[in-house]
Amino acid sequence: MAYDVAKGMNYLHQLQPPIVHRDLKSPNLLVDRNYTVKVCDFGLSRSKENTFLSSKTAAGTPEWMAPEVLRADPSNEKSDVYSFGVILWELMTLQQPWSNLKQLEVVGEVGFKNKRLEIPRYVHPQVAALIEICWAK
Repeated sequence: MAYDVAKGMNYLHQLQPPIVHRDLKSPNLLVDRNYTVKVCDFGLSRSKENTFLSSKTAAGTPEWMAPEVLRADPSNEKSDVYSFGVILWELMTLQQPWSNLKQLEVVGEVGFKNKRLEIPRYVHPQVAALIEICWAK
């Protein structure tokens, strides 16, 4: 399932100009009976004409959003990669991200204090490393 998401996002990011989803999260993934995954809900997506996207609109779901998006700083494809890391974390833990925090608290902790979800020890080291790479600056 994660492979389908990565493949779909890679396709969008390789377009000229690239398309950045900006609201990639598990509720925006459709799974058919063959377990093929399609990314949906492109309401916040933008075509990237320059090096970065800049948006001052506050929309989306903070639990999956990259720190720069939460701060309304310029963003690019890497913001979707961060969100993909959160989806991988969900798949490994079977938990909703930041369920112990309110949305505004997530904005503060992730966007301004650089906090990340804790990756449990039982997650395979290679998967844990991939998640951490997704969350790297």
